[in-house]
Amino acid sequence: MSRRSGRTQSQARARALALDPRLAIGIALVVASIVGVVSLVATADDSIEVYAAASPVTPGDRVMGSDLVVRSVKLNEASDFYIARGELPAEGFIATRPIGMGELIPTSSLGSHEGLSLTAVVVSPQGGLAETVSSGASVDVWASAETENGGYAAPRVIISGATVVRLVDDDSLVSSARGSALELLVPRSRVARLLEAMSNGDVLSVIPANLPAQG
Repeated sequence: MSRRSGRTQSQARARALALDPRLAIGIALVVASIVGVVSLVATADDSIEVYAAASPVTPGDRVMGSDLVVRSVKLNEASDFYIARGELPAEGFIATRPIGMGELIPTSSLGSHEGLSLTAVVVSPQGGLAETVSSGASVDVWASAETENGGYAAPRVIISGATVVRLVDDDSLVSSARGSALELLVPRSRVARLLEAMSNGDVLSVIPANLPAQG
């Protein structure tokens, strides 16, 4: 076979290969498969970027952007309940509830100095603390005033729904039960009543609020 004849046959095979409809269909199927996979991945990846706490946050803390990290998570219909990247107020916010390190920042935890009607007060209850009383717990403060005959009047609630900021361990405070004192966030409108009870030597008790009933 001559060299010229060999070149002619090679060219013919190349043209046949280039014009083979099966090859064109195969290539089209491969391209369609790749496009389909890419589209499926893009559709399935509906993650959004939200803020999370870089360190533990307690109620009353002022939180700035530098105190947070960004996490890419898939929240679906729950996305409205968390602070998305870019939605953080420039002046930061005041935490209204405890937030653990790494926990996503819920919209319900955002407060401001202008709208914050709470202040922190350290209380030393005489009745001890229940095991459920911890940082972030909601509690009621009860007071029992001393009567003229040396007894005590029936206790009554003077603060309802206060939030526990933290438990205070202070050796200078006398306690007969768990915890010597605790820091509470209480409404400013009730601070005077609480301080009055403390200065009068009323017996104070801190009771967990909104505990579920046991069947």
